[in-house]
Amino acid sequence: MAATVSETLLAWYDRHARDLPWRARPGAAPPDPYRVWLSEVMLQQTTVAAVKPYFEAFTARWPDVEALAAAAEDDVMAAWAGLGYYSRARNLVKCARAVAERGGFPATEADLRELPGLGAYTAAAVAAIAFGRRAVVVDANVERVVARLFAIEDPLPGARKAIRSAADSITPDRRAGDFAQAMMDLGATVCTARDPRCLLCPLAQACAARAAGDPARLPVKAPRKPKPLRQGRAWWIEHDGAVWLVRRADTGMLGGMRALPDDGWSAQGDGTAEPPLAGAWENAGVVRHVFTHAALELSVLVQRDAPQPAGPGEWWPLDRIEEAGLPTLFANAARLVRGA
Repeated sequence: MAATVSETLLAWYDRHARDLPWRARPGAAPPDPYRVWLSEVMLQQTTVAAVKPYFEAFTARWPDVEALAAAAEDDVMAAWAGLGYYSRARNLVKCARAVAERGGFPATEADLRELPGLGAYTAAAVAAIAFGRRAVVVDANVERVVARLFAIEDPLPGARKAIRSAADSITPDRRAGDFAQAMMDLGATVCTARDPRCLLCPLAQACAARAAGDPARLPVKAPRKPKPLRQGRAWWIEHDGAVWLVRRADTGMLGGMRALPDDGWSAQGDGTAEPPLAGAWENAGVVRHVFTHAALELSVLVQRDAPQPAGPGEWWPLDRIEEAGLPTLFANAARLVRGA
């Protein structure tokens, strides 16, 4: 089965591969490992459609790993704003500097794992796609394809060991990078989470879940726990055409990003801190945002013609607020205030 699956899928990929800015065409020389690595980091927890403009902007500004290694972390964080999971951006800079220091990306999965921020999946993807090494690459799309192909009934996340073992059994020694991308494309365009297009699938005849009559049922997912709803407050402090911004702590949610001062809300609890200034505050409304582990309702309170608060921060010109690199939550808060 393994040889049949890989040969059939690679033949399908040669005809139907998605045209993505970080890819090489099937059968062509492997792409630059910098572009593979950058795209894989960006694609974690994010869609291809959302990543494309960020990838193109990053590679225009920092065309190679040496350029990114020399970049100021603040500039990278600002360019990342809106992609979420901001620890990825901090690790991006650390990894770029480590790669530049050693003179380039290592070619093996084991050596790639030693770089800052590279987990098992990213190391396998770079090794296979950029260096042609045989590596078992399992993202959410591949996970779904394999669970259906082998009719793996155990619920996630417990099924992941069996899924990886099954993926290993069909990964070829030759064109492992193309095979990994073919599996990704199949999951993204044909073997979709809902309403899989089995009549178009090159692996339909080999698919155990299709033979059983209900491929969309797999993979089985454990019931989702409801996300807690947290309450917080953020303060918009304005003076002479500028707003007061602070830098969030490096660890924790939205770590290291510029932001409005807030009351210390987190995924674990509501905010409790007092306002940074005395006086009357105008309520501009509420911004709602969903994080991985909690949802947040953030009340935005405004004081204009205000004095400078105590503590570290900076006055940021209102006419350049888009350049501050605010994460989506605080960018939405800024739009709320300025729209009002």
